[in-house]
Amino acid sequence: MPDPLVALDPDEPGQTPPPRLSVRGLTKRYGDELAVEDLSLEVAPGEILGLVGPNGAGKTTTLRSIAGILPIQHGQVLVGGYDIARDEARAKSQLAWVPDDPQPFDSLTVAEHLEFTAHLYRVSDWRARAAELLELFELTDKRDALGGELSRGMRQKLAFCSAWLAHPGVVMLDEPLSGLDPRGIRAARQAISDLAGSGVAVVLSSHLLELIEALAGRLLIMDRGKAVFTGTLAEAREQIAQGQASSLEEIFLAVTEGDDEPERAAQ
Repeated sequence: MPDPLVALDPDEPGQTPPPRLSVRGLTKRYGDELAVEDLSLEVAPGEILGLVGPNGAGKTTTLRSIAGILPIQHGQVLVGGYDIARDEARAKSQLAWVPDDPQPFDSLTVAEHLEFTAHLYRVSDWRARAAELLELFELTDKRDALGGELSRGMRQKLAFCSAWLAHPGVVMLDEPLSGLDPRGIRAARQAISDLAGSGVAVVLSSHLLELIEALAGRLLIMDRGKAVFTGTLAEAREQIAQGQASSLEEIFLAVTEGDDEPERAAQ
């Protein structure tokens, strides 16, 4: 079966490539609690979408639903054109997910994790690329260390290596800089930017608003399970800050802490 993403030729005049990720009307409940309500979003090839919101806004639930970890109750998630609920294997083959606290297998070494990932995603000739990624994320000297021996920051770096190695069309990152030292943060920021530059669609969720402001081309601000703003930072300044050169932090606070007026303006 051909990849639905090749249905359009991006070089053909008047045509644009379809989104790598499309979420339509996603709704998730935990009992009587509404965690995510009627959420829709799209992420194009090469785009970084910054997902921000206060604690409990529904960000991680959204990411876990897109990744297929949580079942889809209502709505639709398409990854690379494949429905995550109806064509799970193909959809997940297009997707890599880095949670906020990755938990590798205790009994596999770093190198074995990458070998497992390569086989899982059917990546051929992967060893040279794996070596490059271990060097990039400063894990070369830990290639024989067991997953259970790794520090928080090293687990994060291993998750990066595995996600990058898979050659996915979509990469989702939840608080990707947690546990990293300054050198690791610098490498991760550049690697995320380069990943998008290669055509991968990236969803970046973080409370580090400076990171979002620096890397994301578009923003999705969530509050209480709803999208209260979607657009560029320039559009946020125009709609929410009346054209003033406000920081993302100021815009974030205006949308999520004010009365209903900023929220209505953002919509």
